[in-house]
Amino acid sequence: MFSKIAVTAAALLAFPVTAAPAAAHQTPAEQLPLADAVHLLPAATETRDGYQRSSFKHWSDADRDTCHTRSEVLIAESRVEPAIETGCKVTSGEWYSYYDGVTLTAPGGLDIDHMVPLAEAWDSGANAWTPARREAYANDLDADRSLVAVTARTNRSKADQDPADWTPPLTDTRCTYATDWVATKLRWQLTVDDRERDALTALAAGCGQETVSYELAP
Repeated sequence: MFSKIAVTAAALLAFPVTAAPAAAHQTPAEQLPLADAVHLLPAATETRDGYQRSSFKHWSDADRDTCHTRSEVLIAESRVEPAIETGCKVTSGEWYSYYDGVTLTAPGGLDIDHMVPLAEAWDSGANAWTPARREAYANDLDADRSLVAVTARTNRSKADQDPADWTPPLTDTRCTYATDWVATKLRWQLTVDDRERDALTALAAGCGQETVSYELAP
């Protein structure tokens, strides 16, 4: 898997794109075994009352470099230097969708997945956030796996489900997925319900020495 950093189109003209941590300046505030990290997640009953996808503004161009969040992720996760047209339109590259082990060269076959879907985030505490914080969540480029480029079919299969109801079809990646999910929830201080915790606990039991690193969102 490849990390994300904000990259300007101008910089790409001068330097080849290589995979690098999304936020190289960050030092993880916490690093602990996956099973222990699951137990840190606060428990709460989920509610979807009032949810609208439009409550989470995306995709944004927070640094005003003409590249909105989708393009930033595509640029950062491409395994080769991507082709970029005027307006930061990414037209080709090479992306590995870790949910299903598929490699693509055309961005049209990719979705940018919120590791914890917007609806699930709403259910788990984002309903009480300000619009600005929800926008920050929906466009989080500062954490390694908050956003990930995957095949459209796997993203749409996942939809808004949590690990109690969906895990990646490529079984070898499920420990990574559980780790990324837990790290995202801890980063944003989101809650879990009982079924979700049970599913994550079961996954963690088969994940050996997998560790979770995260830094609290600002």
